[in-house]
Amino acid sequence: MPTALRICPLCEATCGLTLTLDGTRVTSARGDRDDVFSQGFICPKGASFGALDADPDRLRTPLIREDGAFREATWDEAFDLIARRVPPLVERYGADAVGVVLGNPNVHTMAGALYPPVLLGALRTRNLFTASTLDQMPKHVSCGLMFGDPFAVPVPDLDTTAHLLVIGANPVESNGSLCTAPDFPGRLKALRRRGGTLTVVDPRRTRTARLADRHVAVRPGTDALLLAALVHVLYAEELTDPGVLAEHVEGFEEVELAVREFTPEAVAAACDVDAATVRELARELAAAPSAAVYGRIGGSTVAYGTLTNWLVDVLNVLTGNLDRPGGALFPLSATVPAPRPAGPGKGFALGRWASRVSGHPETKGELPMAALAEEIETPGEGRVRALITVAANPVLSAPDGDRLDRALGQLDFMVSVDPYLGETSRHADVVLPPPPPSQSAHFDFAFNGFAVRNQARYTPAPVPLEAGRMDECEIHARLILAVTGMEGTDPGAVDDMVIERTLAKAVTEPHSPAHGEDPRAYAARLTGRTGAERRLDLMLRLGPYGLTLDRLREAPHGIDLGPLGPRVPQVLKTRSGRIELLPGPIAADLPRLRAALDAPGDPLVLVGRRHLRSNNSWIHNVPGLTGGTNTCTLQVHPDDAARLGLTDGAPARVKAEGGELTVPVEVTDTVRRGVVSLPHGWGHDRPGTRMTVAAARPGVNVNQLLDGTRLDPLSGTAVLNGFPVDVTALL
Repeated sequence: MPTALRICPLCEATCGLTLTLDGTRVTSARGDRDDVFSQGFICPKGASFGALDADPDRLRTPLIREDGAFREATWDEAFDLIARRVPPLVERYGADAVGVVLGNPNVHTMAGALYPPVLLGALRTRNLFTASTLDQMPKHVSCGLMFGDPFAVPVPDLDTTAHLLVIGANPVESNGSLCTAPDFPGRLKALRRRGGTLTVVDPRRTRTARLADRHVAVRPGTDALLLAALVHVLYAEELTDPGVLAEHVEGFEEVELAVREFTPEAVAAACDVDAATVRELARELAAAPSAAVYGRIGGSTVAYGTLTNWLVDVLNVLTGNLDRPGGALFPLSATVPAPRPAGPGKGFALGRWASRVSGHPETKGELPMAALAEEIETPGEGRVRALITVAANPVLSAPDGDRLDRALGQLDFMVSVDPYLGETSRHADVVLPPPPPSQSAHFDFAFNGFAVRNQARYTPAPVPLEAGRMDECEIHARLILAVTGMEGTDPGAVDDMVIERTLAKAVTEPHSPAHGEDPRAYAARLTGRTGAERRLDLMLRLGPYGLTLDRLREAPHGIDLGPLGPRVPQVLKTRSGRIELLPGPIAADLPRLRAALDAPGDPLVLVGRRHLRSNNSWIHNVPGLTGGTNTCTLQVHPDDAARLGLTDGAPARVKAEGGELTVPVEVTDTVRRGVVSLPHGWGHDRPGTRMTVAAARPGVNVNQLLDGTRLDPLSGTAVLNGFPVDVTALL
């Protein structure tokens, strides 16, 4: 049977796949052994590519709501309705009457990377909500404040480091996040084989923790206290050594003063980690020939998420491991603009505007997802009356989904770009379904910026577009035209406009490869059969490696661009042109962390968990990925189960400020005492959806336990981990 290549879009690892085809049907998927990045690695999600691609519940034509029910519609009908409804709302109520919600799967597609920025620019709304404030925003904020660029995220040099400290991350099961690394488990095992050290800080004995030399079962939500104590030890024992970074750092002495109170003894009780262990962790980190500290969602979706992420990179700086091989390095993607000369930049600012109802400050152009419901419900000027969701399911992913569920019913109009009729898209007036991934080309614009090795890979659509379907890029382009009153215009005009504006700027910049060129002549040289391909070609040409789309096409398994290397000071965009080790907003938030030293610990707190065969809510409809360990259970330590009268397999009631749930108990010593664990992304029991497999095993929505008031103040990120719960047995 014929085969075709496709980069997997199902998680951040971006593995290369070899698909076996029977006509237009994908019959199997295996790892592409010749892929320059993944080298044949595949996980269960990638192996299920064919089943997800052919899911009978995937929508094949647009849906329009009429008289309270959906009917299938033509593409023209769908976009005509959007064009009739959205522009008048904007004209009457203003740009902020339209809200936009972008979900995680959005960044796994070319269309999701290229077109939402254009949509937002055209709408000029300030009501943008994304999955980032349910996940990674604290890292963007801390990096923006320290380095001047929220996308300047250093990643651990996994393949050469001698010591890796992982905090609040489970990459063996998640495949990594903000650290794009195919075969993360294999890379960790290779670290151990070459004599390196792996330390994992996590309240659960995850599959990652089982690989570790040392597992520290910290109390959930206290990661920032533990890291602050490590920083304290480095200063107190004169173990700091920024090395060549010293001339590029300011605030070195100020950080020492800022962490003075966070001694190992002071944090021991709150973290439930003895002072001797804290000192050992700090000394091992300082003594390692090379080391990297890596933190993720467990340290982001907590009350001190931004402080935790800031301290991760403070440790990397103080030990001289930031921006050096074996430490934490800044990737250089092939599609970012060619680097400008080193020097001061515009910096990064928080709170340029605030949400209308609760006054939540903007971060990176976004408002907290937890604020979406109140922005729809609350009358007054600036109320969100129309909503556009792209690959988003906030009814399950955001706090208090029941409230948001009700709020969505109050909208004047809603559009969802979504392949499924799910818990959120069921409220839409128009659903625009993208084609399955086999019918879409792929390039990883977002994840190459977080990759542990610089590389570039492009895979054309393995299967021709099925009759009646519309390419996802064209869907987005036509949506932009429809909401701006330009329905009927050639969708290619959107790409032409972006190319024209990009080149108009590039030809004036001295460091740009297009400097001094004639924009029209340069545009005429672009190749590609679609507007999206021409834009990719332009970005490659204007990028740091001088690549072209034709060169990528000639290298179907990708082009290796080499290991990550030092990029400071060129990467810095702070106003000082230096690494600002203690930014003002961070310093202002530290008293809140100091207060946690004396706060009494909650007797029982809840944390989430990830499964290798799951990625939040959006692939729960694939039969081969359900069952086994991928189940929605409440994990409880045996001692807590005995104390609370809980029995393995029996139901329990879990209650917090947002509501209560009934869920089966799983008694296991993989969670520490005082902690229960419930996975994120379940709760597929709402009427009106069309996800047969997911509805048969619905689970419960853990975020219904929250009312949305628990937020990290600097990033607006919802606190989804480490919050107190009451658990009682149900007889």
